[in-house]
Amino acid sequence: MSYDVAIIGAGHNGLTAAGYLAAKGLKVVMLERRDVIGGAAVTTEFSPGYRNSEFSYVVSLLDQLVIRDLELSQFGLEVITREGSSITVDGKDALWMPSKAEDAVKEIAKFSKSDAEQYQRLDEILDGISEDVRNLMRSTPYNLTQSLFSQISDMWKSGRIMSKMPLELRAHLAELMTKSVGDYLNGWFESDILKGTMAYSGSVGNFASPYHPSTAYVLLHHHFGQANGKNGAWGHAKGGMGAITQAMAKSAQARGVDIRTDAEVDSAIIDGDRIRGLKLRNGDEIKAKAVLANCHPQILFGRIIKHEQLAADFSRRIKGYRSESGSFRMNVALKELPQFTALKNSKTAPELMLNGSVNIMSSIPYVEQAWRDAMDHGWAREPVIEMCIPTLLDDSLAPSGHHVMSLFCQHFRRELPDGRSWDDARDEAADTVLDTVEKHAPGFRASIIDNQINSPLDIERKLNMIGGDIFHGSLHADQLYAMRPVAGAANYRMPFKGLYLGGSGSHPGGGVSGLPGRNAALAMIKDRKQWAS
Repeated sequence: MSYDVAIIGAGHNGLTAAGYLAAKGLKVVMLERRDVIGGAAVTTEFSPGYRNSEFSYVVSLLDQLVIRDLELSQFGLEVITREGSSITVDGKDALWMPSKAEDAVKEIAKFSKSDAEQYQRLDEILDGISEDVRNLMRSTPYNLTQSLFSQISDMWKSGRIMSKMPLELRAHLAELMTKSVGDYLNGWFESDILKGTMAYSGSVGNFASPYHPSTAYVLLHHHFGQANGKNGAWGHAKGGMGAITQAMAKSAQARGVDIRTDAEVDSAIIDGDRIRGLKLRNGDEIKAKAVLANCHPQILFGRIIKHEQLAADFSRRIKGYRSESGSFRMNVALKELPQFTALKNSKTAPELMLNGSVNIMSSIPYVEQAWRDAMDHGWAREPVIEMCIPTLLDDSLAPSGHHVMSLFCQHFRRELPDGRSWDDARDEAADTVLDTVEKHAPGFRASIIDNQINSPLDIERKLNMIGGDIFHGSLHADQLYAMRPVAGAANYRMPFKGLYLGGSGSHPGGGVSGLPGRNAALAMIKDRKQWAS
C-alpha cells in the first residue's frame, strides 16, 4: 500500500505530526515498533490496581497550540494543575514552593530575605524571556549547510521574535544559554536549599555537572511551559501521561491516520538522493512519498539508514552526537502517604504540600556529588530524587486510600564500570534510591506494596532512546537550535529528499511538548510540492 507520509514511531511527537499532516488531507501511516503507542508518554498498570505514568510523568511543556489544533480536550485530555510547585526536604528543614510566585517568595524569606527579593526578580525575568523563547521554540531553525537566501522566511521569523525582546532580557538570555546552572544560581542566591532546588532544573535528564557550561539553559527549558494556560505551571494528566497520547491517537484516527503497532522499521528504501518508503522487520514494504522519523537521530542514522549511505562529515557528526541523560525511573505503590521528617511540625496540610514535586537535592554540592559518584561508581550514592504522588490529584490511579508515587532520579550512567550490566545492578540501584528516601521519611519502605524499575538500559531497550537519554540527546549549546541534532540537519529536513526528523532529537528538544512533531509537519506541508511529485 502507498501513502503520502510514513511516520517512524508513534510517540507523542509522531502522533502530533500525524494529526497536522492528516488535517491537510494527506494519507498518513504510523509504524510503531512496540505493541503500544505513546513512546515515553504511556500509563501502565505496574501492579494489580495501581497505574502510573511509566516514563514522563508531569505536564507543562505540552504546547497550547498543539492542544488546540489537535482538539485534545475534545478527545478526552484533562490536565489537573498542581497547587504546590515543589517542596525540597533536607533533614528537619524543608523549602516549600507554592505555585503562586508571591507565596513562594514568603516561603523563601524564611531562609533568606535577600533570596526572596532576588527570586521575585528572577521569576519576572524568566517569565519575560519565556514568551519569546516559546515562540522561538515554535519556529524553524536555519540550516547551516543551506543557502541563507533559501531560508530567508524562517530566518526572518526567528529574527523578528528575538527583535521584540527587550535589550536587558537579551543579556539575561545570553547568560542562560551559556552559563552553568551552578555559576548562574550562585550569582543570584545565598541559601543552599533554594539553589539546590533550582539547580535540579538544570540537571534533570542532563548527565552533566551543575558547573558544566550551558546547563543553565535546561533551567529555562523547564520554565517556559504552561499548564491550563498558566505560565510556568505544572500539572498531571488525568489517567497518567498515556492520556495525552491516547487523545492524540484518537485525534489522528479521526482524521484518517492509519496507526500500526508491532511494525518495526528495519531499513529505508533509498532511490538516489531521495527516500521512497520503508521496509519493516517482517519484510513488508511501505511505499511513501515522504517519511517523518519520530525516533532518536542515531536510530534513524546508523540503524535504519546505514552510515555508509551518508556523507562522511554528516556521518561523523551523527556518531559524535551525545546522548545520555543519567536518569533512573521508578514507580512505587504505597499503602499510605510517606511521612517526611521535615513536615512533622508543619501547619500546612501534607496533602497540599505533597501534591507538587517532593525533592531530595539540598544544595548544588549535593547535585555535584551525585554526578561525581556516577562518574566514579556508575550511580550516585545519594541520588538526586524528584518524587510526585499523582493520586493526590487523581484517585483513579490506585485503590481507595492507597497511592502511587513516581521517582525520577539522577545520576546513573548508561554504561557501568568494569563491564557490569544493569540487568544485574538494577535492584541494587533501586535500593539506593529507596534507602535515600527512607532517610527523609522513616517507614517509607514499609509502606511499599510493589514497584516498577526502569534503569538507563531499560529506557534504551524499551524506547530506543540511545544512552537511555529521555531527551533524545543532550540539551547543551552545541546540540540546540541550528545545531540540533547536528549542523546540516537542524531545520527538520534531513540529507535525503522527502526525509524529515520530528522527534525530540530535533528543535526544540526533549520534554512532552509536541513541538518537534508540529514544526516538522509544518515544514513538510510547506515543502509538499517538492516531495509529492
